[in-house]
Amino acid sequence: MTVKDQRARAVEQLVETVHRLLAPGGCPWDREQTFASMKRYLAEESSEVCDAIDALGDEATRPQGPATTLGREDRPVLEFREELGDLLMQVVFHSALASDRGWFDLDDVSAGIASKLVRRHPHVFGDVSVANSSEVLANWEDIKKKEKQGRGLLAGLPRSLPALRWAQRAGEKCSHVGFDWPDIEGPRAKVDEELAELDEARASNDRAAIEHELGDVLFSLCNLARKLELDPEDALRKANARFASRFEVVERRASEDGRSFRDHSLAELDGYWNEAKREGR
Repeated sequence: MTVKDQRARAVEQLVETVHRLLAPGGCPWDREQTFASMKRYLAEESSEVCDAIDALGDEATRPQGPATTLGREDRPVLEFREELGDLLMQVVFHSALASDRGWFDLDDVSAGIASKLVRRHPHVFGDVSVANSSEVLANWEDIKKKEKQGRGLLAGLPRSLPALRWAQRAGEKCSHVGFDWPDIEGPRAKVDEELAELDEARASNDRAAIEHELGDVLFSLCNLARKLELDPEDALRKANARFASRFEVVERRASEDGRSFRDHSLAELDGYWNEAKREGR
C-alpha cells in the first residue's frame, strides 16, 4: 500500500467511525448533537491545538522523524498530533451532520478548500510573479475581494474572534490595501494620543466615554503590536501566565508567617511581588 493509499484509508476510517456514531444504533450522545451544540467543542479543540503549539517551544530544536519514534522528552510532539486529531474530528463531525441533511460531505469540503488554495496562489499554480510574502498577502486579499464582491474588507472577520485577535486581523487586512502608517512611529504616537483622551474621559467621570477611550487604547496597542511583528493575543497570554506565576509566589510568601492574605499590607505584598519578579528572571 502506498503512502497515498494509507493516508486515504486513515481519513476514510475516521469518516466511517463518525458516521457509525451518528447512525441509528450508534452513540446516543453523538446522535443528539447539532451544529450549535458542537460549536463550543470546536472552539475548545482549536484552543487546545494552540496550547499544544505553544508547548512545542522552539521548533528548530525538535528532532526530525516519525512521532512514534521520538523519546519521552518529545511528548509535546505526540500531544500536538493528538490535538490536531481532535480538531480534525470536529471538521469530520460537522461534515457528517451536513451530509445527513443532504447539504455536503467531507469530500465537498476538501475539494472546496483545495480549489480555493489553487485560486489564491496564482504565483504557484499560475503565471503570476511575486517578490516576497508581502506581495503574496496583497494578492490574496485582492483575489478574495473579487471573490466576495459587494462585501466590505472586514466583513469576513468572525465576530466571535477574541477582541484582540479581531483588532490584529483588521489592522493586517487594512494594511494590505494601503490603509496603514508607513512606520512604527505612527501607531506609537497613537497610543499616547489615545491615553491622553482616556485621561480626559476619566476627568469627566463619564463611564460611557471612559469605556470608549479605553477601547481605543487597546485597539491602538494592537496596531503597535502588529508593527512590532508581535501577536497581541500571545503577548497578553504570556503576561497572564507571568502574573499567575508571580501571584502564586506572593500567596506562598504571605502564608509563611501564619497571617491571612488580607492581613498583609500592600507594601508587604508588593515586596513579595518584586521577589517573584526577581525569581522569574
